[in-house]
Amino acid sequence: METEFRRLPSVDRVLAAERLKQLGETYPHNLLVNLVRQQLERERLSIAAGNPVASLAKIVDSVFAQIQSLENPSLRPVINATGVILHTNLGRASLSQEASAAMDTVAKGYSNLEFDLSSGTRGSRQVHIEPLLCQLTGAEAALVVNNNASAVLLGLTALARRKEVIVSRGQAVEIGGGFRIPDVMRQSGAKLIEVGTTNCTYLSDYELAISPRTAALMRVHSSNFRLMGFTNEVAFEDLAALANRNNLPVFDDLGSGCFLDTTKFGLVPEPMVQQSVALGAGLTFFSGDKLVGGPQAGIIVGKRQFMDKLRKHPLARAVRIDKVRLAGLIATLVHYLKDEATTKIPVWRMISAPVAEIDQRARQWAQVLGNLAQVVEGETMIGGGSLPGGTLPTRLVAIGDKKDRNVAQVLSQKLRSQEIPVIGRISEDRLLLDPRSVLPEEDEMVLKALRNLTSGSRRA
Repeated sequence: METEFRRLPSVDRVLAAERLKQLGETYPHNLLVNLVRQQLERERLSIAAGNPVASLAKIVDSVFAQIQSLENPSLRPVINATGVILHTNLGRASLSQEASAAMDTVAKGYSNLEFDLSSGTRGSRQVHIEPLLCQLTGAEAALVVNNNASAVLLGLTALARRKEVIVSRGQAVEIGGGFRIPDVMRQSGAKLIEVGTTNCTYLSDYELAISPRTAALMRVHSSNFRLMGFTNEVAFEDLAALANRNNLPVFDDLGSGCFLDTTKFGLVPEPMVQQSVALGAGLTFFSGDKLVGGPQAGIIVGKRQFMDKLRKHPLARAVRIDKVRLAGLIATLVHYLKDEATTKIPVWRMISAPVAEIDQRARQWAQVLGNLAQVVEGETMIGGGSLPGGTLPTRLVAIGDKKDRNVAQVLSQKLRSQEIPVIGRISEDRLLLDPRSVLPEEDEMVLKALRNLTSGSRRA
């Protein structure tokens, strides 16, 4: 082993390699030195594990590959053919052209983000979006932060710290990424008071739990699961009425949030923001990047007396939204104001797409692959913690070979290796591609990727 260690080249010898000398004309010397040292340290650990020393050429190749990876960011656009519209791992909601353009415009230069053009004095970034949200929801006031977890944390910290918040035991949920309502309560300084049972909670359960230390009653939308069978939950209007009788606010965490009636699209009902406000919620919390269809954001609408306290809390600055996402969210909300969500916002374009149109697109995709693919019936999930159990009928391009169960895995990997990766899902040894979660204007890129499969090319 000592012999192997002695065979490791020096830093200077690696840097003297022709490929790295050429990089020295483009990159700072210190960067190259650091990368070489890091690679040599990895080689030492490899030798210590019993492996032979790598050749100088391999060490140089590794350093060169690291430079390339730094220069070419790993975050890339992909085409989502998984059949999950709000796919968290793939970035959730796609943005409308107008939202993307608004974000690009604001990102390019200065803006009046917090500057009052009429008075020439400092302003608030919230003035650009609050009137839109109030108009759409009927709320007295609104506030936007960086995501819904931050919104809930801010609301509880500002209004319920060192006090109690009553929640149904069946709603003390975990949504994705380990985000748990009990943990958020604990972090905010509020004390969670669970009432009822996992499957049944009644109005009397809340009423008996109210005490002088109660700060609020709270509903938490289950988001990514649904209880079936013997269940009971309290209607929100009854919860709001109880809170009002006891001079308490009721908070409503809708999770994904929604402005449109999902039943009109053949989906199960999803609580609407406007309904929450109309039924008396003191504060309603929801996301901007799920069913709203905008960039990541946490949106709070509700009564001005509570919102004023949130604005003044120090945490509000720590979780505020940035100018680029604010611009995109404003443009997205304008689509709702103009009643054009289903023709402009990608999430709703996908949800409202007719099955006949999807079938036609699926057949065009399958035709490229010949006997390797067929069009079958399937279901599209909404995803993103929205509409648990709710699916839409679709047509899937099913790719596979009964004689070779590995074909689906191989083709899936090849599609992921394209210049613009195409992501599908594998089920029962078949690779499934769903056109519903792909915008029609992306079809040509999908077809190009599929042609590459038949030609044996890995790159578009």
